[in-house]
Amino acid sequence: MSAEAADREAATSSRPCTPPQTCWFEFLLEESLLEKHLRKACPDPAPVQLIVQFLEQASKPSVNEQNQVQPPPDNKRNRILKLLALKVAAHLKWDLDILEKSLSVPVLNMLLNELLCISKVPPGTKHVDMDLAALPPTTAMAVLLYNRWAIRTIVQSSFPVKQAKPGPPQLNVMNQMQQEKELTENILKVLKEQAADSILVLEAALKLNKDLYVHTMRTLDLLALEPGMVNGETESSAAGLKIKTEEMQCQVCYDLGAAYFQQGSTNSAVYENAREKFFRTKELIAEIGSLSLHCTIDEKRLAGYCQACDVLVPSSDNNSQQLTPYSQVHICLRSGNYQEVVQIFIEDNVAFTLPVQFRQSVLRELLQKAQQGNEALDEICFKVCACNTVRDILEGRPIGVQFNQLFLRPNKEKIDFLLEVCSRSINVEKASESLKGNMAAFLKNVCLGLEDLQYVFMISSHELSITLLRDEERKLLVDQMRKRSPRVNLCIKPVTSFYDIPASASVNIGQLEHQLILSVDPWRIRQILIELHGMTSERQFWTVSNKWEVPSVYSGVILGIKDNLTRDLVYILMAKGLHCSTVKDFPHAKQLFAACLELVTEFSPKLRQVMLNEMLLLDIHTHEAGMGQSGERPPSDLISRVRGYLEMRLPDIPLRQVVAEECVAFMLNWRENEYLTLQVPAFLLQSNPYVKLGQLLAATCKELPGPKESRRTAKDLWEVVVQICSVSNQHKRGNDGRVSLIKQRESTLGIMYRSELLSFIKKLREPLVLTIIVSLFVKLHNVREDIVNDITAEHISIWPSSIPNLQSVDFEAVAITVKELVRYTLTINPNNHAWLIIQADIYFATNQHSAALHYYLQAGAVCSDFFNKAVPPDVYTDQVAILCQFLREIDYKTAFKSLQEQNSHDAMDSYYDCIWDVTILEYLTYLHHKRGETDKRQIAIKAIGQTELNASNPEEVLQLAAQRRKKKFLQAMAKLYF
Repeated sequence: MSAEAADREAATSSRPCTPPQTCWFEFLLEESLLEKHLRKACPDPAPVQLIVQFLEQASKPSVNEQNQVQPPPDNKRNRILKLLALKVAAHLKWDLDILEKSLSVPVLNMLLNELLCISKVPPGTKHVDMDLAALPPTTAMAVLLYNRWAIRTIVQSSFPVKQAKPGPPQLNVMNQMQQEKELTENILKVLKEQAADSILVLEAALKLNKDLYVHTMRTLDLLALEPGMVNGETESSAAGLKIKTEEMQCQVCYDLGAAYFQQGSTNSAVYENAREKFFRTKELIAEIGSLSLHCTIDEKRLAGYCQACDVLVPSSDNNSQQLTPYSQVHICLRSGNYQEVVQIFIEDNVAFTLPVQFRQSVLRELLQKAQQGNEALDEICFKVCACNTVRDILEGRPIGVQFNQLFLRPNKEKIDFLLEVCSRSINVEKASESLKGNMAAFLKNVCLGLEDLQYVFMISSHELSITLLRDEERKLLVDQMRKRSPRVNLCIKPVTSFYDIPASASVNIGQLEHQLILSVDPWRIRQILIELHGMTSERQFWTVSNKWEVPSVYSGVILGIKDNLTRDLVYILMAKGLHCSTVKDFPHAKQLFAACLELVTEFSPKLRQVMLNEMLLLDIHTHEAGMGQSGERPPSDLISRVRGYLEMRLPDIPLRQVVAEECVAFMLNWRENEYLTLQVPAFLLQSNPYVKLGQLLAATCKELPGPKESRRTAKDLWEVVVQICSVSNQHKRGNDGRVSLIKQRESTLGIMYRSELLSFIKKLREPLVLTIIVSLFVKLHNVREDIVNDITAEHISIWPSSIPNLQSVDFEAVAITVKELVRYTLTINPNNHAWLIIQADIYFATNQHSAALHYYLQAGAVCSDFFNKAVPPDVYTDQVAILCQFLREIDYKTAFKSLQEQNSHDAMDSYYDCIWDVTILEYLTYLHHKRGETDKRQIAIKAIGQTELNASNPEEVLQLAAQRRKKKFLQAMAKLYF
């Protein structure tokens, strides 16, 4: 049946669209009615929800005969369910706006990983290492979709999210939400670690000059039914839904711009990149038109981004006359010139250029700085607020609560400034009657709110009041004030809080919650909570901000506190302290933790120990980020506290894994090998895997200088790591009766998971410890039977040369780990020549020869003062030799064979003066003569004729000539690659 006939049948079919409520996905699965279901746009369930249902069913774990939970089976039913989910996404044309709006991060992550899998993206391969231009169009598009979603998700996670009001507590719902939250956080953590790679992938996509294709329902069916066609129709340039180059680049530019803009908050130089990408997006939209089916850009949001970039990245000409008011305000805020901000706002009260929301955001920023202890900004806050209030009055809006708060205690200076703003904000001769009426009413209301008659006289006798108010109105106003206040000089009423201002309770609660979110002063947080609990007893104020996060091992204990005020205070102090520690605001973190410790000491020994543990971790981070950076050893009392934590045996104390990791890493980084080797209590080695690992690493470092037979601990460390990298094998009988072997990733055979080991290693920075770990994994990588090119490393000889059960080791995971470790070590010391050689060997082993040569040259450069000295022979060994004449014994056979290949000598004659071996030069002369290449023959003859290459010269002269030519050649190569 043709596709047109199928469409007609679907359009005329009388079969009901909504399947039975029980097992409706089975209904679609068994009767293959998905396309009809989508074509009829059946509203229940919506197409996007089909993806959720399909993937949930496909990822359900199974239970074996021993009642043990097993991973989801890879059977036909689950494969079809995953395929159906992909087909629903294909029906939606892979529109990320629709998918992100309706699917959670874990579900969309699962969906896009299935797309990568079915698009034949090799598992474990980094996308940044792939050449997009060489990939099939559908595969390249799958990689782009995943990396676009990755950076969009990172950007979206940085936006504040409104906290949903908690309903009646339901344990199963709360557990499910907590699990999804933790899963989302784990995915976000991975995406953020890979963010730099995702950006590089998308930048590479902008260089593509060909159309791409994305999978449709038809191409997915072809993949499922005929796997052999993967290399045929489904990977050809005409399969799937065509995405034009301009449409793809437009989407990628917009997403990259948003990513760069989000990074600009910590690195302002990146705003330039964001500006470039957003303005390129605008150009592409103009080219392809706004009606493109496959390129949906929120043009209002894009315009906002472009306007923000104009402010954040002003032109090189900083002449204030050419800058927009936005840019002027931004420059003044950045330089601390707040008085100029006030003048800009006063002028804008006439021009009406700046939106009210922008002016309010500037005031909020200044208020936040004032609340953090900058008292000098109190006056500026009042002035900016007065400018905003006058603007509101002129546009017919009521006076805000904030103005009443800041005007509670009026004085002569405030009255004078307010009158100045009012006078400069209105041109009485040209203003409309409505503007004049608004200003007159404002002045009257301010007078009626004052208790001191001298201030009333200041306003009523001002030129603006005389112009706007009739004599009768001014006299009536003064009479009213005299009747209310019989004495001229009244004492100003002391105001203890701003609740004396007439305002609704909900407004006050909202303002207090806003202050609660901003404040990092423990005393102020306590005062705000006391006031909030005095206003309502129905709210849980620890839920005010979704950014307040406390580890789940602690939250159960804290939320079990019966007193609501104490519970809120402990939770918020800990959450804010953890956040401050994360952003490296260690002084505020210490204040918050100290206040929390003082509070919990009164009623909970368990929480007291928790806070002591967190303060220990904070002190470790403070030292490592401060004095530790310059190599200064930590104080002895900090080392003693770390030992005390490791030896602690208090029962029922909630412990965070990261504290143990950091403590052991701290001891290794500061070479406390004696303690880890000889003084660690025996029970710790059994109960704490990080202590066990730390002991083995410390002992291996101590024994390293000794003879090979004494390195017993090296063998023990080898066995522990091999066990961590091993996988559990399971046998499964297929439908045809054959037994197949299944490897279970991340096995629990070892003392920890491989991911936990990698996380721990990335907390280390002691060079010797890192060298030991890297050499161990390199050796484990080389043990593999099918390895063609071994990777070299220091101290590799201390490890065993074989493994009894090779089949149990997950060598794919080992290879990935080696790459991750070397990449991390080079961030610690990018000039370590041994680590650079390992990185080069890795690239060479994976046939990435250009990248390998880059790192071989870099390794030689860092240990020879950019080749001004001889490269040590242990760096450029015979295995790393760049030219045949670099070998200790020149390989003439290979040299002559290479020279005979005519297709690889572009501009080779320009390097003849870098050859010092006369035999090779003579062969070149003969070769060019034979080919009739007269010019090149003369160049070779000229090189031979140099006196310093004369065979009769002393050996020292010949060696000096060779060294000079080595230097010249290597420096020329380095300039090509660096």
